[in-house]
Amino acid sequence: MALSGSISRRYARALFSIGVDRGSFEQLGRELDAVAELWAGSPELRQALENPIFKDFEKRAVMQSLLPRVAPTPDVQKFVLLLLERRRLPAVSNIARAYREMADLHTGRVRAHVTSAQALGPAELERIRQSLARRTGKQVILESAVDAGLIGGVVARVGDLVLDGSVRTQLGALRERLLN
Repeated sequence: MALSGSISRRYARALFSIGVDRGSFEQLGRELDAVAELWAGSPELRQALENPIFKDFEKRAVMQSLLPRVAPTPDVQKFVLLLLERRRLPAVSNIARAYREMADLHTGRVRAHVTSAQALGPAELERIRQSLARRTGKQVILESAVDAGLIGGVVARVGDLVLDGSVRTQLGALRERLLN
């Protein structure tokens, strides 16, 4: 079942405000991410909890046995059980993403996606992170990926800002100039 973005944000906002009030929003976010990873990484769990053959109390018992391992905070456990009860658990990844966005906005962070032709070392990633932090004026959390199709260079995405220093793009621009 797909859950619209506004409903996902509403659920995320409810947990986020509890976390802000209690000063534990970062911990709650990490635990919510862990639940989302569990959901995404376990087809057996998804099949069991989405299967109408199993009764609601059986599904709840399964989650109650799993939750202390991935989400020790009672607030997150209650939240996930509420999602289960309302049949919203399939949207936990979208809810976790919305929660992360709220936490980033609250703390003045931005997430940057850096793609390079080859894996970058820690020193290179740190230089890129610092450069993006200076440019945005915010703390930057880097996520990196490799795409050999770039040939060389780096593409960095921070929100709507795309900084493309890839050889592929430079060759494409050169091709356009030569053809025109």
